[in-house]
Amino acid sequence: MKVLLINGSPRVGGNTAVALAEMEAVFAKNGIETETVQVGHLAIRGCVACFQCVKTGKCAIDDIVNELATKLEQCDGLVLASPVYYAAANSTLTALLDRLFYSSGFDKTMKVGASVAVARRGGCSTAFDQLNKYFTISGMPIASSQYWNSVHGRAPGQAAEDAEGLQTMRVLAENMTFLMKSIALGKEAFGLPEKEKRVWTNFIG
Repeated sequence: MKVLLINGSPRVGGNTAVALAEMEAVFAKNGIETETVQVGHLAIRGCVACFQCVKTGKCAIDDIVNELATKLEQCDGLVLASPVYYAAANSTLTALLDRLFYSSGFDKTMKVGASVAVARRGGCSTAFDQLNKYFTISGMPIASSQYWNSVHGRAPGQAAEDAEGLQTMRVLAENMTFLMKSIALGKEAFGLPEKEKRVWTNFIG
């Protein structure tokens, strides 16, 4: 089994990386393969609503988004982690996620998702909720922990002092592991849920 972790921080080795490292260690202990990709330092533009992806199955802006789509398709779980800016996730990360989730046409049903927010003090809950929206529109179960998935720290490495936050990350990784393995057994025994033909209703016209 494999989990893709996307680090939305622009700082290599920063507090978001500290939080993810705690999860990576738990996944390794449980025999789960991981790949962490840092994106917060990249120049990633947002969706331009060209709808070319509907025809081609990939984003017309050929950058890391298409690379991550291939990785995500092969994974059983996805972790989205971001520092908090103005009570929201890093805009570079959300630009990437808008395009990644819209342009990748493969079925994400029952891939397990988890989001992590890292802040000096406030705004974690709103960033956490924002990131979870990508999962809930895609048929992806969300792994939970003992608290909302957040770690606190301002100076580089300061998140390592947040004992409760790091424990929350470890519990999150354990729960995510259990959920992915349980879903794998369920798929083997029962298959995926039957899908209806998609219905689209526009509010105007």
